[in-house]
Order: sequence, then C-alpha cells, then structure tokens
Amino acid sequence: MAEATSESGLPFKAVYGPEDLVDFDPATQLGEPGAYPFTRGVYPSMYTGRPWTMRQYAGFGTAAESNARYRELVANGTGGLSVAFDLPTQMGYDSDHALAAGEVGKVGVAIDSVEDMQVLFDGLPLDEVSTSMTINAPAASLLLMYQLVAEGNGIAADRLTGTIQNDVLKEYIARGTYIYPPAESLRLISNIFAYCRAEIPRWNTISISGYHMAEAGATPAQEVAFTLANAKAYVQAAVDAGLAVDDFAPRLSFFFVARTTLLEEIAKFRAARRIWARIMKEEFGARDPRSMMLRFHTQTAGVQLTAQQPEVNLVRVAVQGLAAVLGGTQSLHTNSFDEAIALPTAKAARLALRTQQVLAYETDVTATVDPFAGSYVMESLTDDLEEASLALIRAVDDRGGAVAAIEEGFQKGEIERSAYLTAQQIDSGERVVVGQNRYTVEEEERYEPLRVDPAIEAQQAERLERLRAGRDRAEVTRRLDELRRAAEGQDNVLYPMREAHRARATGGEVADALREVWGRYEPRETF
Repeated sequence: MAEATSESGLPFKAVYGPEDLVDFDPATQLGEPGAYPFTRGVYPSMYTGRPWTMRQYAGFGTAAESNARYRELVANGTGGLSVAFDLPTQMGYDSDHALAAGEVGKVGVAIDSVEDMQVLFDGLPLDEVSTSMTINAPAASLLLMYQLVAEGNGIAADRLTGTIQNDVLKEYIARGTYIYPPAESLRLISNIFAYCRAEIPRWNTISISGYHMAEAGATPAQEVAFTLANAKAYVQAAVDAGLAVDDFAPRLSFFFVARTTLLEEIAKFRAARRIWARIMKEEFGARDPRSMMLRFHTQTAGVQLTAQQPEVNLVRVAVQGLAAVLGGTQSLHTNSFDEAIALPTAKAARLALRTQQVLAYETDVTATVDPFAGSYVMESLTDDLEEASLALIRAVDDRGGAVAAIEEGFQKGEIERSAYLTAQQIDSGERVVVGQNRYTVEEEERYEPLRVDPAIEAQQAERLERLRAGRDRAEVTRRLDELRRAAEGQDNVLYPMREAHRARATGGEVADALREVWGRYEPRETF
C-alpha cells in the first residue's frame, strides 16, 4: 500500500504515538491559550466566551442590490459584513471605462464614488457592524469613501471597525488585480498604516492573504510560507518608513483558506500562529504581545466546490468550516453551495450562514479551547507544517525577500507546479472529488442560478454622468493635483486622496492620478 501524504506532500502515518513527539517541548511549542507562541489560540478563552465573528462575503450588481442582501444577512444573524467588489473597482477603473465593459457588477458590487458607497451601506449602523472589504490595489480609496460615508452619517472615524484586505503582494503572485509597481504599492500600504493609526485606530489595516494563493493551487505549507513572507515585507516597509513596529503590528490581520483535509488544516493554523509569533519577536523585536498574535479570517475553499451535484458542497463547507473553528479562526465566511455555478442565491447564502450557526450553537466545539492540543497526530502535523513552511520562507529570504522573489517568479512558479500536480491527480482519479470523478450521476438536476442584469453597466454610466455634471470640476482638479504632488514627494497620499473623494472624484480618477506618477506594473512570465 502506498504511503499516504498530506496536501503539502508531507508523510501521513497510519498510527502516531509518543515516539513522534520525542523533541516536542510543550512549554515552548504549546504554551497556554492567549500566550506566546499562541499555538493554542490568540485569546485565553477563545470561543468559550463568545463564538467567532460570522461574516458572509457578498456583493453583486448595483450598490442598492447589494445593500438589500446585506440587510437580509444582518437580519439572519450575520455579525460582520464582507464586501465583494467587481473587477473594474478592483482594478481602479470606473464603470464607464472601456476596460470595464462586460464586467460591471459581475463578480461583486460596482463602486465608483462616495455616492455608491452611501447607497451600499444605507440603513446599516456602521458604528455597530464590522465591515471587511476585499479590495487591494485601490484599498485606500474604498476605505476613505467608507470613512466619508460614516462622517456624513455623524459617525466618528474612531468608532469604525473592520478590515481592508490591502494585500497587493499576493496579487502579483496569484491573482492579478494589481495596479502599481511593488515599491509604490508598499509605500501606499505604509501610508495606510500611518493614516489609520492616526485617524481610524480600530481598523485592521491589512489582511495578509494566503487564501488566493491556495485557490491558485498552493499547498498548505506554501500558503503559510508565502503569506508570512509577504507579511514580513509589509512590516519591513513600515519600519523603513519610520513606523515603530508595536505602533502598527497589532492591527495586522491574516486571511486563510479552510480545505476539506480537516487534520492538516487545523495543524496549518496552529503552525502559522507559532511561526508568526517568533518572527515578530525574534526578527522585528516586537514587545507588545498583540504584535505577535496572528489573528485571521477564514473562508471555506471555493476551489473545492463542484458544479456537479452542487448540494454536496453543503457537506464540504460544513467540514471546512469545522476545520477553521478547530484551528482557532477569529472570523469565518462559509461559501454557498451554488458558488461553483454563479453568484449565491439568497437561500444559498442563508444556508451557508446557518452552517456556522449550527457549528457554534449545536455542537460542543465551543466548550473548550484548542480541543486537539496534545494529540499525537496533531502536534506531529503542526511540527511538520512548521518545518516545511519555514524552509520555504528561508527560500524566499535567500532570494532577497518577498518582492525580489516575486519579480523572479519564484512563488508563482512553485504554486503553478502544485496546481498542475493536483489537476493531474484529479484527472487520473488518484484524488477523489465526489460527484466529479467518482460517484457521478448521469443527469444533473436543473439548477437556476442568480444572474446579474447586464443593464447595470448603463445604469452605472448614467450615475457617473450625473455625478460629474453636478460636482465642482475645478475643486476636483485641484484635489487631484494635490494627490499627484504628494505621490511625487514623500507625503502621506491618503490625506489628499480623502479630500479628492470628498470633492466627488471617482475611484478611477484617483487611480489614474497615481498611475500617472507611479506607472503600472508589468508582470514577467515564469515559464
């Protein structure tokens, strides 16, 4: 019989025992929950005090349509909103730009201006709801629009809580929604760190993401390693910009996937916490324990969902959600069972939320902290994943760090090889995907997906036309000129950017102003 291996290619033994923990030191590798090195969780009580934040990632079509979905999710018990933006918004183009054609409102909501953001959050208590925005290259613009909407509603910025993803390095590696070159992107991120510390202190300034690398094919070890290597680059950039590590590091957060391989995923989360705690303490000299905490959001694995027999995805998502909870996540999005087909229907989104609620309120997984602590298999897997991840982090460091390795194509090449191997295993049947390459049915039940109205593109263009006609054109020009001057110099660009948006400059106009100064990133091929 062939030896079993994990998703990371590590050996999986049939039986684990004390001999597998011969070098295991509970004092240094485990510690107590809420204490360094945080293997057992970042808070002493974890879910015994209260469950994780239940977020549902949503956004499609117009701001008004997405607002209706958000209201429904909040009414059904969602504790935090997570906003999906369409591709033009993610790439810094307005909905009436030629490159936006055919993509407006398709994979998320179209947000061109402060007016759109106002409609998106109309009637929602921004000082009570935690909002996560999955936006990267133009993250500063979307955050500032959100702040301006809250200000218009009489809510002070220091009462706002939430997260912007703001992790552009992984875009160069695995996803592609970058705008500016890496050096300028790192400057913008450092500016966001400084701005939020002064203006929006409760905001999580970055969600350093392994999720998208995992969706592109990264193994769990690659996901952890390349995410933490990127995180090191962000921390170093902020330190180089003159920020003290303990002034910004407590607001860093992370974003990982949860796969169906339950045991390895739990071990992955535990190993990631331990590695990050030691990096921050030993490499960056952090003294505040909060700077050493790897706090993370988890989303179940979209790439593992199937269009065939989509109801089976309900089972997959439940297992994946359980892995995230047993691994100690701070917040969780559970995918809807129909997401391999189209945007989630309202019923599917509600079922996904109900999955989390069953885990939180009908199981006993919240009764104790880190239930797998001391398990022979779990501690051995955690050590193995730590070792494999550290080896890959060293490989990135040997190439000069995350940015240099990205420009060399190292991470992208490693992920592509892993993805190719997985595809081969699925095609050959070596890796079973229920309903796709085994236990198939001859005729699939017809399923009616949610569809986005193509008229949205024209509607957004009309909104933009009215916006431009009704604003003070000279004021917009003046504010954009101030933004360009800040980008050319060393000033924090978020302050003139905020005033440009206050004058009703669009997201595309702000991105264009920075493109004029900083240029656009052109990737190199890895093969």
